[in-house]
Amino acid sequence: MTQDSALAIMKTGANVFLTGEPGSGKTHTVNAYVRYLREHDIEPSITASTGIAATHVGGMTIHSWGGIGIRRLVTEEDLDQLGTIEPLVRRMSKAKVLVIDEISMLDGSILAMVERVTRALRRSEEPFGGLQVIFVGDFFQLPPVPERGTPSQFCFDSLAWKSANPLVCYLSEQHRQEDTAFLSTLTAIRRGELEDHVFEYLGERHVKVGAHPADIPELHTHNVDVDTKNKKELEKIAGEERLFLMETKGQKSRVEQLIKGCLSPQELILKKGAAVMFTKNNFEAGYVNGTLGRVSGFDPDTGFPEVTTPKGEVFIATPAEWSVMDNGKVLATITQIPLRLAWAITVHKSQGMSLDAAVMDLSRAFEYGQGYVALSRVRTFVGLHILGINQRAFEVHPLVLANDRAFRDRSAEADHAFAIMPKGELDTLHRNFLIAMGGRVEKKKPKKHRAVRRADTGAKNEKTFFYDTLRASHAKAYLPWDKGQEVELTKLFQDGVKIKTIAEKMGRQTGGIRSRLKKLGLINDG
Repeated sequence: MTQDSALAIMKTGANVFLTGEPGSGKTHTVNAYVRYLREHDIEPSITASTGIAATHVGGMTIHSWGGIGIRRLVTEEDLDQLGTIEPLVRRMSKAKVLVIDEISMLDGSILAMVERVTRALRRSEEPFGGLQVIFVGDFFQLPPVPERGTPSQFCFDSLAWKSANPLVCYLSEQHRQEDTAFLSTLTAIRRGELEDHVFEYLGERHVKVGAHPADIPELHTHNVDVDTKNKKELEKIAGEERLFLMETKGQKSRVEQLIKGCLSPQELILKKGAAVMFTKNNFEAGYVNGTLGRVSGFDPDTGFPEVTTPKGEVFIATPAEWSVMDNGKVLATITQIPLRLAWAITVHKSQGMSLDAAVMDLSRAFEYGQGYVALSRVRTFVGLHILGINQRAFEVHPLVLANDRAFRDRSAEADHAFAIMPKGELDTLHRNFLIAMGGRVEKKKPKKHRAVRRADTGAKNEKTFFYDTLRASHAKAYLPWDKGQEVELTKLFQDGVKIKTIAEKMGRQTGGIRSRLKKLGLINDG
């Protein structure tokens, strides 16, 4: 199915499972649908199964959205209690379209709880309380993480999924992989066809430890390997450290959710020469989540890192924002330089990225999907550098394989049914859904925004609208701290001056003052 066909189906208001191989355009398609809804005055509820995925889509976790938190069971008493939480009830009553991204990593029991809560709080016995539900993801990727002693359940096996009865939109076009032989190998792994030729083909990209290029990231299956590698490599570089502290604003619980899901750390320590990766898309500037480079210096005016890519492109990494939004309202925001050290990264955190090249050690892969996710992050076969493989790395869960065949068949049926539908009838369905959701039939006129432009292609003198606006009120926001400023901060704080007053006096944001006070040991995390 094409992206346009999937979009046309979603516009009818049908519940949909939007799936496809990596690079097929799932994110692009759901973003187009979200944009369409907003153009017609319908604000969708954007959620994801994990914190990392939630930051990618600018929403919140489905656990937070549904009010279930860390519960493993929702009782009648829980429903009564949730019904007294006004913000939650208001969120549910206003909701019209619910998007759940990275559905493969959501346990079926969690989906069932959310479905039950939506019915109770919306006072409707329709599936999901009458919401249109858009499930987005690929079950061949990482599966749900089970609780100890409790087997995990795929969402497609849950009663909630079956009650929603989503139409399947299986995207079939490929927009990422540029190498047809490599793509065929990924497809063979996806279908469970692990013949000898697959391992022979991948064996061509086997390298010995230390024999691979130094400027590409390593993908590991365990966090400890990643942390050790990044720390070790940074320590090898002589020179001054630059510390960039995350700014936070909003509800504490929402802020913590954002921090947990953000790929950039709260305390980003960089040196000239450090291997880094951008952690957020900025299409206008020219980089995306996964763009690699080296810190080639620090802008003399702003102190922001200057990053040079292997292609010779130069970017100034200006602060970026990640937000939790609900019905168009910002609940919390974090601001940080959109970089992370990138000598190594976990397979789990690489999900959603597109890399030119990667080194991977899959000899310790321990769950279904890890090998497939790692391979499919890389655009071309020559970008692969494989240190090791075990048989488990490319195994496909038998339930996923069996259901995939059914999903493909159902997608073909839906595609055919809508293809033969007269255009006038399809337009009427689109119009009726907009009216039923309280939206406007005609598109809103787009608001005029001040353009954010790069001053030159070298990006040496790049100034952004974000930077201009922030510095107008906080002259030293995001500039590195020197010893004299730390002494001044310490004295002011110990003299009992309020943090807000200190921030105004020192030309920084209150979040930056608090972060520095924590760093100096003058206040704790509480």
